Amino acid sequence: MAAANAPIAMKEVLTLPSIGINPQFITFTNVTMESDKYICVRETAPQNSVVIIDMNMPMQPLRRPITADSALMNPNSRILALKAQLPGTTQDHLQIFNIEMKSKMKSHQMPEQVVFWKWISPKMLGLVTQTSVYHWSIEGDSEPVKMFERTANLVNNQIINYKCDPSEKWLVLIGIAPGAPERPQLVKGNMQLFSVDQQRSQALEAHAASFAQFKVPGNENPSILISFAAKTLNAGQITSKLHVIELGAQPGKPSFSKKQADLFFPPDFQDDFPVAMQISHKYSLIYVITKLGLLFVYDLDTATAVYRNRISPDPIFLTSEASSLGGFYAINRRGQVLLATVNEATIVPFVSGQLNNLELAVNLAKRGNLPGAENLVVQRFQELFAQTKYKEAAELAVESPQGILRTPDTVAKFQSVPVQAGQTPPLLQYFGTLLTRGKLNAFESLELSRLVVNQNKKNLLENWLAEDKLECSEELGDLVKTVDNDLALKIYIKARATPKVVAAFAERREFDKILIYSKQVGYSPDYLFLLQTILRTDPQGAVNFALMMSQMEGGCPVDYNTITDLFLQRNLIREATAFLLDVLKPNLPEHAFLQTKVLEINLVTFPNVADAILANGMFSHYDRPRIAQLCEKAGLYVRALQHYTELPDIKRVIVNTHAIEPQSLVEFFGTLSKEWALECMKDLLLVNLRGNLQIIVQVAKEYCEQLGVDACIKLFEQFKSYEGLYFFLGSYLSSSEDPDIHFKYIEAAAKTGQIKEVERVTRESNFYDAEKTKNFLMEAKLPDARPLINVCDRFGFVPDLTHYLYTNNMLRYIEGYVQKVNPGNAPLVVGQLLDDECPEDFIKGLILSVRSLLPVEPLVEECEKRNRLRLLTQFLEHLVSEGSQDTHVHNALGKIIIDSNNNPEHFLTTNPYYDSRVVGKYCEKRDPTLAVVAYRRGQCDDELINVTNKNSLFKLQARYVVERMDGDLWEKVLNPENEYRRQLIDQVVSTALPESKSPEQVSAAVKAFMTADLPHELIELLEKIVLQNSAFSGNFNLQNLLILTAIKADPSRVMDYINRLDNFDGPAVGEVAVEAQLYEEAFAIFKKFNLNVQAVNVLLDNIRSIDRAVEFAFRVEEDAVWTQVAKAQLKEGLVSDAIESFIRADDATQFLDVIRASEDADVYPDLVRYLLMVRQKVKEPKVDSELIYAYAKIDRLGEIEEFILMPNVANLQNVGDRLFDEALYEAAKIIFAFISNWAKLAVTLVRLKQFQGAVDAARKANSAKTWKEVCFACVDAEEFRLAQICGLNVIVQVDDLEEVSEYYQNRGCFNELISLMESGLGLERAHMGIFTELGVLYARYRPEKLMEHIKLFSTRLNIPKLIRACDEQQHWKELTYLYIQYDEFDNAAITVMNHSPEAWDHMQFKDIIVKAASVELYYKAVHFYLQEHPDLINDMLNVLALRVDHTRVVDIMRKAGHLRLVKPYLVAVQSNNVSAVNEALNEIYVEEEDYDRLRESVDLHDNFDQIGLAQKIEKHELLEMRRVAAYIYKKAGRWKQSIALSKKDNHYRDAMETASQSGERELAEELLVYFIEQGKKECFASCLFVCYDLVRPDVALELAWINNMIDFAFPYLLQFIREYIGKVDELIKDKIEAQKEVKAKEQEEKDVISQQNMYAQLLPLALPAPPMAGMGGGFAPPPPMGGMGMPPMPPYGMPPMGSY
Repeated sequence: MAAANAPIAMKEVLTLPSIGINPQFITFTNVTMESDKYICVRETAPQNSVVIIDMNMPMQPLRRPITADSALMNPNSRILALKAQLPGTTQDHLQIFNIEMKSKMKSHQMPEQVVFWKWISPKMLGLVTQTSVYHWSIEGDSEPVKMFERTANLVNNQIINYKCDPSEKWLVLIGIAPGAPERPQLVKGNMQLFSVDQQRSQALEAHAASFAQFKVPGNENPSILISFAAKTLNAGQITSKLHVIELGAQPGKPSFSKKQADLFFPPDFQDDFPVAMQISHKYSLIYVITKLGLLFVYDLDTATAVYRNRISPDPIFLTSEASSLGGFYAINRRGQVLLATVNEATIVPFVSGQLNNLELAVNLAKRGNLPGAENLVVQRFQELFAQTKYKEAAELAVESPQGILRTPDTVAKFQSVPVQAGQTPPLLQYFGTLLTRGKLNAFESLELSRLVVNQNKKNLLENWLAEDKLECSEELGDLVKTVDNDLALKIYIKARATPKVVAAFAERREFDKILIYSKQVGYSPDYLFLLQTILRTDPQGAVNFALMMSQMEGGCPVDYNTITDLFLQRNLIREATAFLLDVLKPNLPEHAFLQTKVLEINLVTFPNVADAILANGMFSHYDRPRIAQLCEKAGLYVRALQHYTELPDIKRVIVNTHAIEPQSLVEFFGTLSKEWALECMKDLLLVNLRGNLQIIVQVAKEYCEQLGVDACIKLFEQFKSYEGLYFFLGSYLSSSEDPDIHFKYIEAAAKTGQIKEVERVTRESNFYDAEKTKNFLMEAKLPDARPLINVCDRFGFVPDLTHYLYTNNMLRYIEGYVQKVNPGNAPLVVGQLLDDECPEDFIKGLILSVRSLLPVEPLVEECEKRNRLRLLTQFLEHLVSEGSQDTHVHNALGKIIIDSNNNPEHFLTTNPYYDSRVVGKYCEKRDPTLAVVAYRRGQCDDELINVTNKNSLFKLQARYVVERMDGDLWEKVLNPENEYRRQLIDQVVSTALPESKSPEQVSAAVKAFMTADLPHELIELLEKIVLQNSAFSGNFNLQNLLILTAIKADPSRVMDYINRLDNFDGPAVGEVAVEAQLYEEAFAIFKKFNLNVQAVNVLLDNIRSIDRAVEFAFRVEEDAVWTQVAKAQLKEGLVSDAIESFIRADDATQFLDVIRASEDADVYPDLVRYLLMVRQKVKEPKVDSELIYAYAKIDRLGEIEEFILMPNVANLQNVGDRLFDEALYEAAKIIFAFISNWAKLAVTLVRLKQFQGAVDAARKANSAKTWKEVCFACVDAEEFRLAQICGLNVIVQVDDLEEVSEYYQNRGCFNELISLMESGLGLERAHMGIFTELGVLYARYRPEKLMEHIKLFSTRLNIPKLIRACDEQQHWKELTYLYIQYDEFDNAAITVMNHSPEAWDHMQFKDIIVKAASVELYYKAVHFYLQEHPDLINDMLNVLALRVDHTRVVDIMRKAGHLRLVKPYLVAVQSNNVSAVNEALNEIYVEEEDYDRLRESVDLHDNFDQIGLAQKIEKHELLEMRRVAAYIYKKAGRWKQSIALSKKDNHYRDAMETASQSGERELAEELLVYFIEQGKKECFASCLFVCYDLVRPDVALELAWINNMIDFAFPYLLQFIREYIGKVDELIKDKIEAQKEVKAKEQEEKDVISQQNMYAQLLPLALPAPPMAGMGGGFAPPPPMGGMGMPPMPPYGMPPMGSY
């Protein structure tokens, strides 16, 4: 069957290898597909990963590095479930991850292994263990819940599927097991069905099963069905069955009857069995898929077989439902992902035609809404209608596929049925069924609504619309509008009757909704008309509507200017303004005209509005000069100023200050340039200086930075306006730092009498010129001296101030200044008064009036400078008596006492308040000893040193320095630059230190000498203290210091000190001696203190005498000493001596260094002795390992064997590797054999050329790498038998196969490699790579075996790789076969045509070319056969008949000149009625003069150039050919040419038939005349009958009468009279019947009107409820109307109204 006509369509969605999936992972255990959304593939090489394939984007797989035993993608969302076995246990760890959120949702550790798991719903995982089944929800924190235990029939079964029904009340588990012993290849299937409610299981034999929901007629609740397929062997007979059973039948409800059907397996598939079952809920079809790729399709309702075909040549191991398509996905071993779907266009015709099952075809069409059963459904509907089964007919019409019966004709048909008394009208049944089952279409909704509207049952319409039972249309809206505008609007909206919706909104004055709705539906109403309509009644609403239009996307549909003119035409200025202000907010340049317009109309009518608009600043593109003029006329001078751009205009307007708000005028000045602003300011001052002064001042204040302060000052000075200058500078003063500005302000304030302001500025300002201001104020002689006081006080002019006030007799201000303003400047005042020879009484009184506020120091200084210090005696004593502790007070008092020589020593030693430096300085020139007393009291080091140096008081200085114990002071006096240092040192050594009894003072002095680097002086000092039996002779620190100083300054004395002193720190001093390179002294110190290790280190490290060190070691016999000696010997390369020393020291700590040195020196015998000693002390792997290595180096293999048998901690693996790396293979062999490292042993044996042993070791190692190394070694040694043994273990690894092959080939071992590969074919682990590589080798070296190999193992080859090899080696026949196997039919065809001598086979090429996808190949094949096999071209073309363009084929053959060669092909395809084919065949027939075939061709196939052919053969020499020409003219409607040609050849019959068929009366009558002229009377009579319908009787009789042929015309006349009489009789009969029908119709109309009038009163209020199961169908008739004298009448064509 052609694929296009098959009921099931197959499609390859993708191939897994094409997206990078290795074929070895395309297995049941590695690939999962839980739904039609995702495929999940688990890879284990080259690394562990999980590949997730989204079926919406299959070419973009998501690969994540994940290690797991199984991976499942959730059916709906990007949630991944992973399962991995815990190492060393039988427990499984389960995890669920959200890939999008990148988070783990849940995890659980199962106590037993999960052998199968599956998503049974988007929220639930089913887990199957060896004994039980669990459900695990992904929501919450719940753990897996046990559902049931596995039954006995599933023991030792491989579980292949687990499913549940939608309600999760029924569960089914499916497994497979090996077949019976008599037929093991037939796999046995077992099934366990479990009821959750009943908690019971049932064991059945089945291979595949699935659940479905099915609605049984009469039962509103769906039934749960299970379908399962089984193939069993019973008593040697194979039985294949499909069963469909209902689960949990509902009591009292119709149930589903059990169904079963046979599964027919072809003879070649006897051992095949079902592996999957999918049920299409969309079409209610069962798909049964077998392992070998068979597909069985059955109807779910009847279990009727629908279709069977093989859908895959490779085994199928996985399927998944494609729910949205009603089909399923399948994955086969090749990695193809196949999609099977129902071919909606062909399945119903297939069932009705091929299967001849009309009932199933109709049911399929109804269930799936499929085409193809229209005629059957219509025929069934008519049958039901004819049988008056109106209810069944209504149900059939409602369920008709694609709604073919839901037409106006059906409604009319139900309306035409007479209503029987006591029965529900058929039309009501029809509409009731429609409302019950779903939604009415547009026509049905209109008809039903018309009935409802006539009965004013609007509420029914509202209910139906709310329930979406009616399809809205514009006609329905028009109908409802007569009763309810709101409801009509809803209908219009749903029906998208946009004009009607807009009109309805307009009627309701909801204009805003018009715009919203129009935007939503993309409709453009007449906005201008709408706006005009709104303007008439609601101006504000019109504004809102216009604004909404302006905000529409794409711009306003009406020009803004047009809208504005509409407002202005009705004098709606405010509304126009409001509209324009809103739409002009963006302030665009293109709106300049509108901006000018809105300002003009408001300046003329409402200037205040225009002013507000301008103040808002929202426009910037209007005509500014025009607006400026209008503003000036309207009195808006500020706006006019803002818009004028010429200075004369501005000057003209600006003088109107009486009408301009000052602040606005000030702001305007800010917009002018500096020059224009100054010009306008001058004009204002000229016009009215007094009146405009404040404005000018304000302008100057605001814009002084722009105008320039100097320019403003000059302006005011020009008009001599100090008042203006005062006000202007007063505002600018706080921000200015210009001294000139501040001075001018002070000057202006003074001249305007603003004394307080002068006082404030002089007090607060920091920027005026003090000298200039002081001079101005002195010259001004203001009555108030405070401004001058401020200036002089702040800027240090106190003497000048004092002199000015004293000379001007303003003593009151002097007292006020000193007492209140600044008492701190009183010393300056006193000094100036003393200079001005003021009386002392005034000065003393002034001083006493200030008292404690007076600063003493400057006062003393001022008096001291003028030698008037005694003036202050009374003042100072008064302060002291008051308890003053002020230093300056006591300093002054001390100076007075010293000058008066009134017991100064007592004051200097007892007074604690004076400043020693000040008083000491004062004493230096008067009495240096007093100065020393003062400095000592204050610890004034520098001053004391200076005065003692200057006056040679070194003894006092030495005592002071020793007592101070200050390091900095010592450093200063001992500084080499101090010229008095020697004198001081002598006094310290001779006087100060001998007098001291304080250790701290001695220590400080010693430390100072050390710091000053005076070693000789220090030695001198220390010898005097330590060696001369002083109190400090036995001092530990001083002895140390003496020796250390000698080491540093005089090494020759060190040995003497060592011998004479005993109480010093020997270790520390010894180290210092070492550092000072006094090695013998250090050795003596260490020996004196028995520090033998340090002593020997000095000998080794410093003196560098190993011999003395050995001698010393023998003397002391200490292990530590021997250790040091050994280390030194080792360092010097005396390895054997060092080892002997280490052994004497019994020291095992340095074994690493000893081992390294021994290896470098190659003294392995000594090393063995040392390591044997070390092993007795430590258990180190390094020691044991090195001992073995040393044994190996000295070839003591026996000791190695004995050693490794004893307990040891050697790292044998590392030792073995090291021995191997250094080519000590015999020793390495012992080690590797002992530790069973067969891999390394094998390699070692290879190095020893012991190949048989190497193979045995490699077999034990069983490592691919080892096998490979041994194999390569055997190949190199030409041990091919052993190499093959190794190679068989290598080539089973895909990754190593290519390397082995290249190794053999590079060494020319082609036959041996082929033998190896051939042996590998029989291996259990043989993979695709082996078969492919062998094929490549055959292609290169054994081409005669290649084809046989390909045919035997085509399914196990990597075909693309082998294709490349065959192409390279030019094996065209084999290459063609491979292309065919790989479905590369285009390449196969090209190969055959390009290499036909080797690759061409006619039957094979036909199979190839018909499957090729490229159309051009078809025509290339035509050329190919035309050139090489013309005898077979027709056979090839017949195969391509359905695929090629016949016109192009004809052109090819015509150009080649071999058109007749393909005549059989042209005959075969002529049924397609192709012009080129018809013309080619007709041409051939003409050439062959085969007029019969030509006439048949012309008669059956009319698509050719008929006139051209007729013209070509009308002059043919053969008569029959000319008859054909006449026939063609007749077919073409060229009646005259046809008749003329027939008359010419005397074919009168043809001429008469042509005239009759033409239907033209003139031609028939002309032919009669022709026969009369030719005397053909018989032909005349025949023509009258042949052209009977065309010939007019009067013409025929006239011609016959005139030409004496009445006898020949008489039969025609009789026939005409008889026909005429019959027509008259028929007309009379029809007229009588028509009159009867008119009367009957009038009577019927009267009856109808009577019935309708009566029904209007009898109409029931509501439709009855739908019929219940078990009750009679249909609707109850309306109740009879009593008391009217007439029986109840059913309604005509109107349904009862009901509430749905």
